[in-house]
Amino acid sequence: MSGIPQPVPQGDYVPARRHGGLIFTSGMTPRRNGVLQFAGPVRKDVPVEHYREAVLLACANALAAARGVLAEGEGISAILSLTVYIAAEPGFEAHAKLADHASAFLRAEFGAQGIGARAAVGVATLPGNAPVEIQLVAAV
Repeated sequence: MSGIPQPVPQGDYVPARRHGGLIFTSGMTPRRNGVLQFAGPVRKDVPVEHYREAVLLACANALAAARGVLAEGEGISAILSLTVYIAAEPGFEAHAKLADHASAFLRAEFGAQGIGARAAVGVATLPGNAPVEIQLVAAV
């Protein structure tokens, strides 16, 4: 999913903010050119693999946002924290398995440095009826 354009903010915020050697992204949903590509909620009776592409797109958007605040010649050295918000129906219990798709994406990009602290959080709804939202903290 290289070549993902800088995410389009859906409100009054910036996609990412840098402070020193840290980059904090806003929550990113599975949008392409500002248009939501997948809608929620995540259902308990549907295999987690069904939501893989939504997670990967949201994660790619978060990574694109982080890379968007780098100066020329800089790179991300590590992912420090990954938060995966999941709009799931009651009874869904595979939050960690769904978040594993984001972890695998980041490991593929950065090797062992792509795996940092992580939280997988179930919520009732997400903006625009997105099934997932991903937020990163990265080190330059």
